[in-house]
Amino acid sequence: MTPRPARPLPKALRPVDLARMAGVSTQLVRDYADAGILPPTPRTPSGYRRFAPVHGRALLAYRALAKGFGPDTARAVMRAVHADDVPLALTLLDAAHAELHASREALRVTGEALEAVAREGVAGAGSPGSAAAGSGSGSGGSGAAVAASPSRADLTVGEVAARVGVRASALRVWESAGLLAPARERGTGYRRYAAADVRDARMISMLRQAGYALPAIRPVLDGLRETGSSEALRAALARRQAELTRRSRAMLAGAGLLDGYVGGAQGEGEETWADGDVEEV
Repeated sequence: MTPRPARPLPKALRPVDLARMAGVSTQLVRDYADAGILPPTPRTPSGYRRFAPVHGRALLAYRALAKGFGPDTARAVMRAVHADDVPLALTLLDAAHAELHASREALRVTGEALEAVAREGVAGAGSPGSAAAGSGSGSGGSGAAVAASPSRADLTVGEVAARVGVRASALRVWESAGLLAPARERGTGYRRYAAADVRDARMISMLRQAGYALPAIRPVLDGLRETGSSEALRAALARRQAELTRRSRAMLAGAGLLDGYVGGAQGEGEETWADGDVEEV
């Protein structure tokens, strides 16, 4: 919840007053003022900053925007507003909403594709002996098995990389992270990927494209391998959907405060100030 002042604020505000409003440090308030995130801040002859309620509204708007749009976009939006370029500010917001929509669509498509891959993998690799004699291949174990007589159907690292659409180095990174465990040829030590390994590589690739970190992928693969069920996959997709929903609501809240700030700033004109210096605290 965005921090709000508990009582009406005086016309002249100190940095500490703004800091308490937003739950940040006074130094951060000064940094925001210097970065153009807050509107221009006049100073007294003694050099003290003279903040007003409009600075508080700008601060709360920026903090809310940063939660949904990220600090870089939020900073650019506030600077555009203070440069009287509201169309640019709205363009930046629109671009972020378009990006979020694209992420939702990508998640939907990825979910459908992953479900298909999971079904295909369970059907094709679920029978005994289907994964290069079964020991280690596609199991995610700590060490790769040695295949005494690898199947003709097993693929090399280059062949899997071409089939999945990634670099061979990516497959090795995934193996180092414990996500893949291809068998090794006896004598040569070459990696040999069975059908289950190829399925796992495809799922890892799609989950990576959907924004998942490697540690988050491990439970999905483990659940599929251990139970033959895609419940872990569905749970992972649901968590990602929840993340997008939280971000979308944060964007909505930030845009609402920005709209109030822009409308208020346009309607107020010049602020009035209390007499005397404002303490720089």
